[in-house]
Amino acid sequence: MSTQAPTFTQPLQSVVALEGSAATFEAQVSGSPVPEVSWFRDGQVLSAAALPGAQISFSDGRAVLMIPAVTAAHSGRFSVRATNGAGQATSTAELLVTVETAPPNFIQRLQSLTVRQRSQVRLDVRVTGIPTPVVKFYREGAEIQSSADFQIVQEGDLYSLLIAEAFPEDSGTYSVNASNSSGRATSTAELLVQGEEAVPAKKTKTVISSSSQRSSSQSRQTRVETRSMEAHFESSSMQMHVEGGGVSHLAHKTPPRVPPKPTSTSKSPTPSSLAARVAGGRHQSPSPVRHVKAPTPAPVR
Repeated sequence: MSTQAPTFTQPLQSVVALEGSAATFEAQVSGSPVPEVSWFRDGQVLSAAALPGAQISFSDGRAVLMIPAVTAAHSGRFSVRATNGAGQATSTAELLVTVETAPPNFIQRLQSLTVRQRSQVRLDVRVTGIPTPVVKFYREGAEIQSSADFQIVQEGDLYSLLIAEAFPEDSGTYSVNASNSSGRATSTAELLVQGEEAVPAKKTKTVISSSSQRSSSQSRQTRVETRSMEAHFESSSMQMHVEGGGVSHLAHKTPPRVPPKPTSTSKSPTPSSLAARVAGGRHQSPSPVRHVKAPTPAPVR
């Protein structure tokens, strides 16, 4: 069986307690074999005579010292020592007993975060108060307990919630509630854990064949030539030379590029009918002569 020297995974934290209230020191220790734990006050081993009413316990690596009703005489430096065959470790903190009170106050509030899936997340707050507030973390109104996935750590007035590996289902509203005998305070923030991003679809490009390019080029050339001929026709028809050298400007209307379709209701004569009328006026052919047959005389009886 391997051995491991004692290590404090959660050390003691200093406590400010109101006179007459309870004060609790707590630490988490690991080691193999299981270490033995002892408590000290100002370097002296604690005894029932030195600290009447004190309650000391050690279970599953959790060492606790609780003083039910503190007085000014209890103020001082408290230590816990863990020892086994591989070594020892010590954690120390202060106890301050005061007659003043102060409600919890967040000097650093929760901050909203957006992180990627499988990222490590740390939510921090700093809170003060007399007596020392009891601090609890919540997600969507449900209290969070320390576990392999969610760990709550305290370092002085800094309280942290550590998420070893965040997933989208961990997203939501997180809050911290700090309370003592003088009041209560809450800080709230949002955590968004983004899942795996979808691979964007590749953009398609339109390829124009060489034959299509040649056809398009020929069409543009035809349009240019047509417009050039129309412009030449318009400029030449704007003027008319007459005998004697005079120039008479005639009103001219550029014919539309696409002739309008004839409609059945239009009464205007078509160009072909006008030409027929002109030709008829110039060359009148004799009207056909009708031969009327005279009535046959009736026979005389």
